Amino acid sequence: MLLIPCPYCGERTENEFAYGGEAHKVRPEKPEEVSDEAWADYLFLQKNTKGTYYERWVHAHGCRRWFNVVRDTLTNEVHGSYKMGEEPPKVDEKTYV
Repeated sequence: MLLIPCPYCGERTENEFAYGGEAHKVRPEKPEEVSDEAWADYLFLQKNTKGTYYERWVHAHGCRRWFNVVRDTLTNEVHGSYKMGEEPPKVDEKTYV
């Protein structure tokens, strides 16, 4: 089980949280002008990195706030968390082949 450090409440077990997808994904400025194909890519395609990955999580059964987590997707090691709008913590980024 993952232990996720909520930046507001402290470390809790993963069953208190809900995954929200890739962090730092920029929403199109004028979504009404984006093609259906480009909109589908924005909504459904993610980097799916094998290694260090920046994710959004919400503390659904706690403070109900959104925040970002840095996690290694291969080992499930959580390297840290940070509030929305803050800079990510410095970590040794790993990418596996």
